[in-house]
Amino acid sequence: MGDTTLETIDELLAGAVRDTDDPEAHYKINSARQLLEVIRQRHVDLDEAVDETATDAEILDTLRELGYVD
Repeated sequence: MGDTTLETIDELLAGAVRDTDDPEAHYKINSARQLLEVIRQRHVDLDEAVDETATDAEILDTLRELGYVD
């Protein structure tokens, strides 16, 4: 399984594509995988924005503890 929840979901969806021959199902699953990439990029952008704006070490530590930033 993947290192992150999003990677795990993507791997499961990729497996579902391999397990079916239905073109409509492939389209829907691949569309869901594309949406996961959008979510992943938003998380990356948010992490970068927080790193740029929050210079206080205590705030960053708290956000890391809560799982908002890596």
